[in-house]
Amino acid sequence: MGGIATLVGIDIGGTSIKGIAADHRGRILEELSVPTEAARGRRGILSSLENLAALLLERHPESEAIGIASAGRIDVGSGEVAYATDNLPGWTGMNLSEWAGLRFGLPVSVDNDANAALLGECWIGSGRGLRDAVMLTLGTGVGGANLAGGRLLRGARWGGGDWGHVVLVPGGRPCNCGRRGCAEMYLSGTALMRDAAAAFGPVEPEGLMERYRAGEAAALQLLREYAGMLAVFIGNLAAALDPEAVLLGGGAADSLREWRPLLDEALALEGVRIELRPALLGTAAGCCGAARMALDLMGRTTEEETA
Repeated sequence: MGGIATLVGIDIGGTSIKGIAADHRGRILEELSVPTEAARGRRGILSSLENLAALLLERHPESEAIGIASAGRIDVGSGEVAYATDNLPGWTGMNLSEWAGLRFGLPVSVDNDANAALLGECWIGSGRGLRDAVMLTLGTGVGGANLAGGRLLRGARWGGGDWGHVVLVPGGRPCNCGRRGCAEMYLSGTALMRDAAAAFGPVEPEGLMERYRAGEAAALQLLREYAGMLAVFIGNLAAALDPEAVLLGGGAADSLREWRPLLDEALALEGVRIELRPALLGTAAGCCGAARMALDLMGRTTEEETA
């Protein structure tokens, strides 16, 4: 298919594995997705991963390197999954770098999916040009990643950016990590919709936003309280890491444009001054970041960086 693509980026999630072929400037040439087949354990996940990667490499044989992003804690030095939850059964201990290198005969770079998402956003998304940034993802859970001086802060045990399990409300709601009051129990999309269900009965995210647009007092109060908690948390991130900007992604942030005035009001009340940017790449962020990892592995720079 042409002689242009040079990089493959893959993002392994609990339900699907996504992949792209991209050039050195981050232009996406092809996107593919397959089910993860996590119910079949490690063997099923690897089968899906191999099928997707093989297809991308077949269609783009000039590809020079592979980047792989995966849920879980990743030892980037060895390419091994240091820890993964039951969403990816049997995944802990899997050496992705070694496996993919042997299968495909190309250099391989491996990292956590949240780290990859931040790299993607800072390469071709809303964080473009930033060297100090925090990404906060508000989806099924709460996750994130940190960039300081252009380098990811991964931590001594590869858990840097696990913002969902920072305590926001001491003694608060029990979390599946064993602690109480974790941010994930208040700021995730799951938590927001649980609170909405308690207020209105069964409701979908769009249903909540329709109530908000219609000016329903209960919906306004619910989102104002959510924005208030989020503002406190963003203030904590800003105080701890002093980033140029905080990037907000994930399902709960998709509607940010509509309730941004509530968040700005809450930040002002907290005295927090930080630039907030909605993430732009959506579900492609991890793949784009993985492609960037492959680019970095080859020691290449983009045209913009060498201009």
